[in-house]
Amino acid sequence: MTEKIATQRVSLDVSDGTTMSAYVARPAEEGKFPGMLVLQEAFGVNAHIRAVTERIAREGFVAIAPELFHRTGAGFEGRYDDFPAVMPHMQALTEQGQIADMRAAYDWLRTHDQVAADRIASIGFCMGGRASFLADATLPLQASVSFYGGGIAQQYLHHAPNMHAPILLFWGGLDKHILAEHRHAVVEALTKAEKQFVNVLVSYADHGFFCDARASYNAAAAGLAWALTRQFLDTYVKGSAAKASAG
Repeated sequence: MTEKIATQRVSLDVSDGTTMSAYVARPAEEGKFPGMLVLQEAFGVNAHIRAVTERIAREGFVAIAPELFHRTGAGFEGRYDDFPAVMPHMQALTEQGQIADMRAAYDWLRTHDQVAADRIASIGFCMGGRASFLADATLPLQASVSFYGGGIAQQYLHHAPNMHAPILLFWGGLDKHILAEHRHAVVEALTKAEKQFVNVLVSYADHGFFCDARASYNAAAAGLAWALTRQFLDTYVKGSAAKASAG
């Protein structure tokens, strides 16, 4: 654990000519650390996502959370009880736009003095869980984590053969947004493509169970998921598996 971290906002040039803000948290001490893309919920790079980014920095990562809504709502932070305000920004997202945004954030990490360029991963929540799946398929990551990534089954299954790295998938058994058939379709696609994945269904958890700002927050499920996430990242980004792939 790294107690002292530094935070900042950075501006990134995206390949489509747009400019995107991102929130960065990193260990305050000198050294080389793994990098992490932190991919937002539909509610923006809000206090919760910034807190997660800082939490990941304390685990010894240089973490960056790009604003995926920058084309329609730079700086947007939606309320969890006002989903209609979120919809225009979500509907304006495109696959190519997200790929360009994540590439810009990945390139920032890859060229940062504190980042070990061969040890970069992604983590995302809700909309960002779907984006983390897409990041794994389009960037040379060492690992990815997807929390309740709605829409993967409907939009991104064709990317399963392109996955670069092991992916850890979390789902809530009480989630009415992501149905059992959707979860099964993701597992089937990854299995058919012979990709490495860990699939975790928390039977007693609802959508958004990791976010302590939501009514659906479940402390037990969140604690379990975080412990598994740390172990997964230790194995594939920090540990022996990561070293083996690098060597």
